[in-house]
Amino acid sequence: MRIISGTHKARRFNPPASLKARPTTDFAKEGLFNVLDNLISFDGISVLDLFSGTGSISYECASRGAGSIYSIELDFQNSRYIKKTSEELGLNAIRVIKGDAFKFVSACGMKFNFIFADPPYALETLATIPDKVFAAGVLAADGLFVLEHGRTNSFTEHPNFVEERSYGNVHFSLFRNKSM
Repeated sequence: MRIISGTHKARRFNPPASLKARPTTDFAKEGLFNVLDNLISFDGISVLDLFSGTGSISYECASRGAGSIYSIELDFQNSRYIKKTSEELGLNAIRVIKGDAFKFVSACGMKFNFIFADPPYALETLATIPDKVFAAGVLAADGLFVLEHGRTNSFTEHPNFVEERSYGNVHFSLFRNKSM
């Protein structure tokens, strides 16, 4: 796996096979960030990376200049790996929190310019994630929320839905606040 762009462009990180995560493929990540580069500037923004897995999205955002990144991961081994890799890469903007993404969103009281969620595709409550994010008020007024999911989910009828991008079996639904 690699960081696509920014100060750490082409840096590789290799999560151990023992990690319980399905990382976003480099192909899908590169496609997504090509779209995002036209929608938001990462310089100095606040990022929330839910269901962080290997931390790939957090590293990418940090490399592109995000000011603060909260990387939320429930699994102990995964969260420890993200913290270790962030330190090794010198990505000091990343703050790793071992915890439940849903509980963090409902209790954090902060606003983020960019929120990314990559839950397990088989998560029974995956379809509720956009509603929980918007109900919690954690997305800044001009912010962007991206949910990674499989092809069996569709969010086109969600009131905050903007567009969907697909890269093979990986789908990204993009959302903004209603006021945008």
